[in-house]
Amino acid sequence: MAKITIKTDSCKGCGLCVDACPKNLIRIAEDKINLKGHHPAETVNIFQCVGCMSCATMCPDCVITVER
Repeated sequence: MAKITIKTDSCKGCGLCVDACPKNLIRIAEDKINLKGHHPAETVNIFQCVGCMSCATMCPDCVITVER
């Protein structure tokens, strides 16, 4: 099982990680706003993560880390 960590305070909510995840484990948090005024990405059903790192690769701000 892999672990995804998102630095939500730095996330600009672009959604590229949401589109990149083959398991649909990341979404944009509609009910949260970070310090920069954006809706950040958040994980759901994290136990299904296979550690492919597609989300971290697509993140333009490098706010996602994946640990296997």
